[in-house]
Amino acid sequence: MSDDVRLVAWVRGRVQGVGFRWFTRARALELGDLSGFALNLGDGRVQVVAEGPRKRCEDLLDWLRGADTPGTVDGVTEIWDTPRGGYEGFAIR
Repeated sequence: MSDDVRLVAWVRGRVQGVGFRWFTRARALELGDLSGFALNLGDGRVQVVAEGPRKRCEDLLDWLRGADTPGTVDGVTEIWDTPRGGYEGFAIR
């Protein structure tokens, strides 16, 4: 049985125009075994989709909520699901 999961997170705050997507990708690559993307949304949020081992996704979510992110994070909403696949690496969209 696989412990792989899909994390979809929406990050609110001053998270666009500050390198947030780039640093999110860098953190995902540093954690390893994650695929997905970070995407600026029209309403000012950043959407992060990550698939991989649950622990790595939890670590990425902790980082998104932490003080080490660029900009200012006011809140993060997340949902968990089963992986869908189809991602090659971790991209900035």
